[in-house]
Amino acid sequence: MKSIIGGLAGGITNKSPDMLGRAGRRLSVPWAGTNNAEAQMRAMGQVGTLFSIVNRTSNATSAVDWRLWRPSVDGRRRFGPDHGDRTEVTKHAALDLLNNPNPFMSRQKLFEHVQQHVDLVGEGYICVYRDPRSPLPLELWPVRPDRMTPIPGGDFLSGYIYTAMTGEQVPLGLDEVIPLMMPNPLDPYRGLGPVQAAMVDLDSARYSAEWNRNFFVNSAEPGGIIEVPDRLDDEAFNELTTRWREQHQGVAQAHRVAVLEQGTWKDRSMSQKDMQFVELRNLSREVLREAFGIHGHMLGNSQDVNKANAEAGEISFARWLVRPRVERFKQALNHRLLPMFEAEGLEFDHDRVVPEDREADDRERTSKTGAAKTLIDAGFDPAETLAALELPEITYVGQPAAAGA
Repeated sequence: MKSIIGGLAGGITNKSPDMLGRAGRRLSVPWAGTNNAEAQMRAMGQVGTLFSIVNRTSNATSAVDWRLWRPSVDGRRRFGPDHGDRTEVTKHAALDLLNNPNPFMSRQKLFEHVQQHVDLVGEGYICVYRDPRSPLPLELWPVRPDRMTPIPGGDFLSGYIYTAMTGEQVPLGLDEVIPLMMPNPLDPYRGLGPVQAAMVDLDSARYSAEWNRNFFVNSAEPGGIIEVPDRLDDEAFNELTTRWREQHQGVAQAHRVAVLEQGTWKDRSMSQKDMQFVELRNLSREVLREAFGIHGHMLGNSQDVNKANAEAGEISFARWLVRPRVERFKQALNHRLLPMFEAEGLEFDHDRVVPEDREADDRERTSKTGAAKTLIDAGFDPAETLAALELPEITYVGQPAAAGA
């Protein structure tokens, strides 16, 4: 089989990081665009706080291990060595595809790409490649969301249009695209993520950083006006501006005495203190953290951090950020990918995401045993009481003999 890296059947170049299209056709996917979704993705490389947040969430989401199961009769999920009557399936074509989605990506890299898109744009897409001779999916590829357009129709959605780097629009069927999405309250076909809600603050953080850089690049003095009594001809004007730049532009020229032969300096600048950049950038960080709901400890903020709230931050990160993202992948795999293999009676499930809280487990165990004693003392059946409280049956052997008896 040919490599997935290739062009459409119209001679599109195969030297770009290409993805896939309809069965037997290839899509050449550029990593550049011109719309709002592209600006949201580009912001990750422009604002350090956003990079840190998305890097943490996408890494943590993609690092979770996955298994294929035959579900238990009661539907309960168990982690660790006790799986109950749930049976793990270790050999299956769907499992092989998930662990090796395409010749150039591991499962971790595929999931990280898609999760970055979901965090930055509110939606991500996995495209499915099939060989024309086989109905089974052969490869999975991430596709940039700014180049995917859902097409309403039928009962709800009829398919997608992928816009290639050449501008060619390629139709994709519902069985060729696996979408992952944060619901948008105004548009059921598109996603809405935290970055859209914080774009103004992201722009403020980026502009303040650029202003600080230009402060040093231009002169270490923000600027002003040189007033001259008479109109300068071109030669005099060029001489004045050239001398000023040579003598005062750049950090090495900062705070030199200015000598003006033909004009008067009028300061029109605002100082860095006047601009309150520290407060502005701290506010932008707080807005981003609130938009994603992430604890400062997870971003390396070590102020006022002790062991207790550091562990609480890690548990909160896993419970409220990583687990919902992993569950989104789980639903997509079970409801969109597995049916392509006609794998009835099987389900993908992830390993434990939220770390065990030993103190909470101890409190729960103490509470249950206290409740069991109260119910049994009140006359309820001991075995049924233990089962109702999900406590193991323990053989009662009577009170221990008193010492010296």
